[in-house]
Amino acid sequence: MTAGGDGFAAVAGGPALHIPVLGRPALDFLNVHDGGIYIDATFGAGGYARAILAAADCKVIGIDRDQTAIALGADLVQAANGRLTLIEDRFSNLDAVAHSCGHQAVNGVVLDLGVSSMQLDQAERGFSFRLDGPLDMRMGHDGPNAADVVNAAAERDLANIVFILGEERHSRAVARAIVKARAQAPIRTTRALADIVAAVVRSRPGDIHPATRTFQALRIFVNDELGELVAALTAAERILRPQGRLVVVSFHSLEDRIVKTFLIGRGETRAGSRHAPELKAPPPTFRVLTKRPVVADADELAHNPRARSAKLRAAQRCEAPARDEQASDLLPRLPALADIVKGH
Repeated sequence: MTAGGDGFAAVAGGPALHIPVLGRPALDFLNVHDGGIYIDATFGAGGYARAILAAADCKVIGIDRDQTAIALGADLVQAANGRLTLIEDRFSNLDAVAHSCGHQAVNGVVLDLGVSSMQLDQAERGFSFRLDGPLDMRMGHDGPNAADVVNAAAERDLANIVFILGEERHSRAVARAIVKARAQAPIRTTRALADIVAAVVRSRPGDIHPATRTFQALRIFVNDELGELVAALTAAERILRPQGRLVVVSFHSLEDRIVKTFLIGRGETRAGSRHAPELKAPPPTFRVLTKRPVVADADELAHNPRARSAKLRAAQRCEAPARDEQASDLLPRLPALADIVKGH
């Protein structure tokens, strides 16, 4: 890295508005250098993009499906003097976005998964159980929202969603309570849902809010976050040039497991067995750079409690061509969102 000192210096003046979780190790693993092309595929408040631009004389493509994030990034685009391009799209399309910007390959891709603090702080977006607002949770502004799912899904499907995506051990009780409540009146607000869940999920002082896991599960389901992640990983495999770097920061065990499994699978060269010696495994497409996930140190945790559950994994692209398979076997088995809300 050449231009920005610690990498978090302002771009064209003024302090950075947002310091990303695990930003320092993310920059180190990206190996940002002059002339490079980098994709910040989850632009959010622009923390990673700003740090990358400050670290070297390079270019960044920022992607976000949230119109608000793109609009708020306009000042950074202007300050970057042609080095930052913002595109409203899903990060699963990151290779197509790069192509549309005139790049056939890039030097690095960073993914910061989950919901942003900016989204949580907007009551009207319906992500937070701490702020009363419409039960929405969509990162974009299209398709069914969380209220549609809560009011339409069968009890068994609700229980599976909450159990698998929220890892909530009281998922059956939560689903039963939701179905009972909606029989009286549709559940339309975050506070209404949070109160329903809190009545059946007991918590001790100091524990997370009893609705945390249920809200997390619904958000992941409504936005197809795991499907998007798998598609983004394969898209990164296609767009990264040899020696290019992939960095993923996750906040959920399911996300981290998918990233870990994908990178291990793409990094292995399996030999044929004596029973099937003719089967030749494809060459590895990634070299894993993090044998164990990188986590926040005590100093970062003191300044940013959100980093508590963050895990960073990184890999370097090999010379082998991208594989054809889409890695959909990494996804949990759940009903499709469209099937749940169909005809409701």
